[in-house]
Amino acid sequence: MLTKRHFIMTSAALFSQAIAMPAFAKSAPSAAQMAEWDAQVTPMPYDPATSNPWGLHPRFLPRLVEARAGLRPGDIHVDAVARYLYHIRNDGTAMRYGVAIGRGDLYEPGTYTIRRKSKWPHWTPTANMIAREPEIYGQFADGVEPGPSNALGSRALYLYVGDRDTYLRIHGTPLPRSIGSRASSGCVRMVMAHINGLYDQVETGVTAILYPGEDRITAQS
Repeated sequence: MLTKRHFIMTSAALFSQAIAMPAFAKSAPSAAQMAEWDAQVTPMPYDPATSNPWGLHPRFLPRLVEARAGLRPGDIHVDAVARYLYHIRNDGTAMRYGVAIGRGDLYEPGTYTIRRKSKWPHWTPTANMIAREPEIYGQFADGVEPGPSNALGSRALYLYVGDRDTYLRIHGTPLPRSIGSRASSGCVRMVMAHINGLYDQVETGVTAILYPGEDRITAQS
């Protein structure tokens, strides 16, 4: 169980990109199209520690931090109070990113497995989302093709419990100003340029722990 003082900010870092297309895709964008979209959502010149055309609070920019001993490399930890995502690395450090989480009781803390990854994914709202807010999601019932305005953004990590898809995702968002808030229908949102950096570092089969909103796992911003 994590307590407050597990991570201490040290420095910033940059990650690379990777491709993994969704199994259910209606049509796959070409490599050239994906590269064009990546360029659209990545400010140039790009420094993850300082680039901030989205107007985020500086604490939500990517940072390399010290991880508590014993945390498993590769795993992801989401601090719902501080709105941070940590990706644990092999050298005792972690990359920390700012995130948005689900509104109210739509946020579902728990322990999940990342079973699938997708670059520029398709998106279809769930039946529950459509029933809850038909005026927003009904128009997308047949799905949305990939692109910078797609709700899943540029990358998605799919959260499972066992072999069951929970329909929860860690994904990019076309609404970067929501970072730091409770804004989604349950998923964990990231700035697209940030999740593009994280994506290639995350392997399928690793664990993602989403902590309850009342439990803080970080000590400092």
